[in-house]
Amino acid sequence: MYKQVATAVSFASLVLGQQIGTLTPETHPSLPIEVCTAPGACTKEDTTVTLDANWRWTHATDGYTNCYTGNAWNETACPDGKTCAANCAIDGAEYEATYGITTPEEGALRLNFVTAENVGSRVYLMADDEKYRLFNLLNKEFTMDVDVSNLPCGLNGAVYFSEMDEDGGLSRFEGNKAGAKYGTGYCDSQCPRDIKFINGEANSEEWGGEDGNSGTGKYGTCCAEMDIWEANMDATAYTPHPCKVSEQTQCVDDIECGAGDHRYEGMCDRDGCDFNAFRLGNKEYYGPEKTVDTTKPFTLVTQFVTEDGTDTGALKSIHRFYVQDGVVIPNSETVVEGVDPVNYISDDFCEQQKTAFGDNNHFATIGGMAAMGKQLEKMVLVLSIWDDHAVYMNWLDSNYPTDADPTKPGVARGRCDPEAGVPETVEAAHPDAYVIYSNIKLGAINSTFTAA
Repeated sequence: MYKQVATAVSFASLVLGQQIGTLTPETHPSLPIEVCTAPGACTKEDTTVTLDANWRWTHATDGYTNCYTGNAWNETACPDGKTCAANCAIDGAEYEATYGITTPEEGALRLNFVTAENVGSRVYLMADDEKYRLFNLLNKEFTMDVDVSNLPCGLNGAVYFSEMDEDGGLSRFEGNKAGAKYGTGYCDSQCPRDIKFINGEANSEEWGGEDGNSGTGKYGTCCAEMDIWEANMDATAYTPHPCKVSEQTQCVDDIECGAGDHRYEGMCDRDGCDFNAFRLGNKEYYGPEKTVDTTKPFTLVTQFVTEDGTDTGALKSIHRFYVQDGVVIPNSETVVEGVDPVNYISDDFCEQQKTAFGDNNHFATIGGMAAMGKQLEKMVLVLSIWDDHAVYMNWLDSNYPTDADPTKPGVARGRCDPEAGVPETVEAAHPDAYVIYSNIKLGAINSTFTAA
């Protein structure tokens, strides 16, 4: 995964804070999941979702004055990060009206791309009203249905796991009074700097606006990330990203954050070890009317296989297959010179792929599958839809780098035009885009799906 800023989306003056506001009630939309021990032996959990704090309105605790407008902090309320957190309150969300987040049926979540002035969204699965639902993925499979039939080039319907705090940082950071209930404590392997509050303080130091509605600060927020599903109609990838740290951790400079020329010196493996069928040589596997036909829904299954077949064993490999129209579709095999014809991610696959593509194997430097496995024991589920202000999603669905020879192994990642993902273009052309996630299940290997 080559995205530069994982959360580079427009917020339209909808911003975050750390105190709790009382102007809008917070009611989490229902998104139940199932936990399975064997085929047909599944138990329902009454889980919900909460909106990420970065999308929420933040105002002065004593009224309606914005703490952040456009891409600028309110200097009176926010002379420094700690004072800002004390002065600003985060409020509840109007999920459907403001953000286009709906639950069209039980067990389904629809995320609309543009709703009025809001662009994109990110939500987290909740175990109860105060805590995120933690997942141990080792020796398990994670299954869900997806519908990307209305998700064009340049967009990303992303489902992934991040090693966030169960309570959103509420207990670790005294400045954070809102916690998981209000979607605080985000982190990922890109160590994003566009998160407005980190560790209970405003990220206002050295803040600069990238466009009219968002910006970045001095600090970033890092943790391991397992990308289950990054996709639109024309491209998809799944990617493990281990980190040197084992919990949400603030990075304080370019080196720690892995920014710019320091990409391979930071806390996390920002590239990851991706499996993208198109990039790996099978250009007819995924897309409209391809082997996996993206014009209609399908089930994706991801299995985390351990060396000894136990829930505490070392992670050996990550497998993927699909079920569509009752038929199990194996993942595509690699068709790249120098890479064994496999259809799963392992240390050997990553080493061969990185060598064939001329990429830095930072995945191995960080610790590879063993490191990723340790971090899969306490993950939070993230579901989102976003556009890319940094490199226009070219790392997923087009040629990247865009000035490289597309015939060179690893450059072509999909069929999309490199300009299709320019935010101004895709937001104007496809405001009605959306993605639907449904029927989420976690369970023992081969327990969560059925086929004809």
